[in-house]
Amino acid sequence: MRRWFPLLVTTILLTGTPMAARASEVTSVAYWPMNEPAGATVMSDSSGNGLDGQIGDEVGAGVTAQGSTGYRFDRLEPDTPPPHPGHLVVVPDDPALNPGDRDFAVTLRLRTTGHFGNIIQKGQSTTEGGNFKLQIPNGKVQCSFRGDHGVLEADAPYAINDGDWHVVTCVRVSTGVALAIDGQRVAGRQGWTGTIRNNWPLTIGGKLDCDQRTVGCDYYAGDIDYTEINSA
Repeated sequence: MRRWFPLLVTTILLTGTPMAARASEVTSVAYWPMNEPAGATVMSDSSGNGLDGQIGDEVGAGVTAQGSTGYRFDRLEPDTPPPHPGHLVVVPDDPALNPGDRDFAVTLRLRTTGHFGNIIQKGQSTTEGGNFKLQIPNGKVQCSFRGDHGVLEADAPYAINDGDWHVVTCVRVSTGVALAIDGQRVAGRQGWTGTIRNNWPLTIGGKLDCDQRTVGCDYYAGDIDYTEINSA
């Protein structure tokens, strides 16, 4: 699937007016095609920024489904010890992965029949400096950004756990947060979250700091074809 500029598209959907930044000012923070073969241990960043990740030993790389190759995350029983750190892809902390006070968009292509789990995040709900994440409770995608001015969340009105591929974009701008599915805006909240900046790694597939007892790991179950982050 051809990459596009979700930041510009979704901002227009959110505000109803074109965004001030031009396409040339949109920066590719990271682009992970997730096309590595089975057995790969490194998720390569194709943006040129060197933000490679570590593929956990329980993540299935090189899996082909409906004509696309990506990573598979098997289902794990919620809140059932022990934790499975090998279920995650982990990208080390880098300042570029923090939204800061910038316009910031996270896009991924996924397919799932599950109804639970955190798809991607940087930080957790109590992390100093804020956090952002996409999760999929009851098969409905939620995206949230928490900054020093508060939390904004956009909740999809319908489920996408139908086993087909879907492109999901979560965007934070100065006027609010919006969620788009397959290129169409489905939810948004007006407001300003403030600055988001933490020193945590970015994880794909669930939480990093969890024990499946007092803190659930919220492991995602399904496939991901690619993930990208853009800013402006």
